[in-house]
Amino acid sequence: MEALVSVSSSRLARFSQGPNALFCYGTLRFADVLKALLGRIPERVPVSAPGYRAAALQGRVYPGLIVCAFGGSAPGAVLTDLSNEEWCILNAFEDERYELREITLSTGELGLAYVWPGGDVRPEDWDAEDFQSRHLVGLR
Repeated sequence: MEALVSVSSSRLARFSQGPNALFCYGTLRFADVLKALLGRIPERVPVSAPGYRAAALQGRVYPGLIVCAFGGSAPGAVLTDLSNEEWCILNAFEDERYELREITLSTGELGLAYVWPGGDVRPEDWDAEDFQSRHLVGLR
């Protein structure tokens, strides 16, 4: 069973506890976004989140990680070498509606992920290539 962490300041307290890996399934998968936020590109390991999907959200350019009722797996990457300062930056970057949760990854290891609590979820998956072509052009 996943441990739910509230969205308020306890999000920050959670960073000091294990695991320290952050599962990224949306905009944080892109090197350009990480570089713009953190000033560097942390180590990224390709992985997925079985039983979840990166859903398109109404009126937003970023996705929400939601439980997938019919199996499936959300592709992404794990960031493993984040400093406490970088965790704080990413926490501030993420929408306040996200819930920071511990999830089981395709490797069998646990990681933290910003999970969407529901509402505004569209039926289709988020399109990473569309996001890249529309919103990351000219960042380099």
